[in-house]
Amino acid sequence: MAWLDKIPTAPLALAAILMALAPVVPQPHLWEKLQMLFAGTLTRPIDIFDLFLHAAPLVLLGWKLVRQSKGAARG
Repeated sequence: MAWLDKIPTAPLALAAILMALAPVVPQPHLWEKLQMLFAGTLTRPIDIFDLFLHAAPLVLLGWKLVRQSKGAARG
């Protein structure tokens, strides 16, 4: 997991925010795809890819923050 530790937190947070909110109008893709997922209509491969694309920076940021908090607790 050294590769994740090497990524600076601030740029990763910025990327996560931008990807989560893009495009703002008419609604963010991440929100749209999550609604489709919970409605059971997320079936097209392009929509599944879009969900992963827009959610990946958020997942990485969360993973990084959990690792940092565990590292701070240890030492």
